[in-house]
Amino acid sequence: MRFPATAVLAALLIAQAASAAPTADTLETRIDTLSARAEHLFDVAAIAKLQRAYGYYLDKGYWDEAADLFADAATLEVGVDGVYVGKSRIRERIVKEGGGWVGPGLRYGQLNTRMQLQPVIDVAADGLTAHARWRELALTGQYHEHAEWGSGVYENEYVKQGRVWKISVLHYFPNFVAPYEGGWAKLPASPENWVSATGRALPADRLPTVLYRPFPDIYTPPFHYSARDIGVVAGGSTARPRKAGTGEEAAVVAELDRAQSSERVAYRYPGKDGRGRSAVDPPAERGR
Repeated sequence: MRFPATAVLAALLIAQAASAAPTADTLETRIDTLSARAEHLFDVAAIAKLQRAYGYYLDKGYWDEAADLFADAATLEVGVDGVYVGKSRIRERIVKEGGGWVGPGLRYGQLNTRMQLQPVIDVAADGLTAHARWRELALTGQYHEHAEWGSGVYENEYVKQGRVWKISVLHYFPNFVAPYEGGWAKLPASPENWVSATGRALPADRLPTVLYRPFPDIYTPPFHYSARDIGVVAGGSTARPRKAGTGEEAAVVAELDRAQSSERVAYRYPGKDGRGRSAVDPPAERGR
């Protein structure tokens, strides 16, 4: 008996489709991978929101709210001033650095803009801790009295407590604080012991972990990441399925797409960011 060519072709196509169909195990693996990548992206977004919120609270003199972003046993270190241990001591330092005005809010005529910029956020494989590098650009001063520029780099650590990310280590490396008039071009070289006025007025709990001199000396705070790791996509694969095989998988893919799109808008660059996880629930806004 001879079969029409169209029937044979149809049979071959059906057989090929059946053999290529993903198994339940394959779909489950894909769902797990996509879920992990989506969670990773949410964690990055939440850590970014956390650090930016810190900057905004400093901007407006909301010291209690800024201190509440830290874990109870957190540490804060600025320049060579030393290490402040625990949330209450961190709050003392923040208030003193802000001029001693207890707030909430800045005193009349005070400017304390502390922009948190250029984040590089990396979350540990277990999703419970993270590191991030940030740059701060500061504009500070008092109306009709003085005005300053400031710049430096953060190398921070974060911890996830339940579903909420907190700052566990804030380490700020000031590069300069310069008068508005003349700017950094007119700065003299710093002495070896350049403890700030805040550090002298409120001594730290521990000695500084790093000794260096700021601008015009050259110092690069150690990077928590290496060049070979930059651009690696969370989950270990750069491939994304073009079609979802199940309703559950489709939901995961849609969620991942939404997270990736949000990150691209937030950081103002194209392409896939795969390096992150979140601090609180997925944020409704991305801040600075």
